[in-house]
Amino acid sequence: MREPGPSDTTGVALELERLRGTVEAGFARVDGALALLVQRSDQTDRQLADHESRLDSLERARWPLASIAALTALAGLAISVLQLR
Repeated sequence: MREPGPSDTTGVALELERLRGTVEAGFARVDGALALLVQRSDQTDRQLADHESRLDSLERARWPLASIAALTALAGLAISVLQLR
């Protein structure tokens, strides 16, 4: 068995450096994709919170409609009864 010479170790070192560069580029790409997913998730959370608040305000504004409709029906009934007399 022969001992690795300086040229063999240099070739291995160069190949390891290329592998390191490839791995770093891959990690950078994955990191960028994850950052984009987190940003989209945050935007979705903000949109959901906005929709929840808008829905709550619509539900709060809706409840008087039933009361107004009932009062209008009672007023119409009262007027009808008064006209029949």
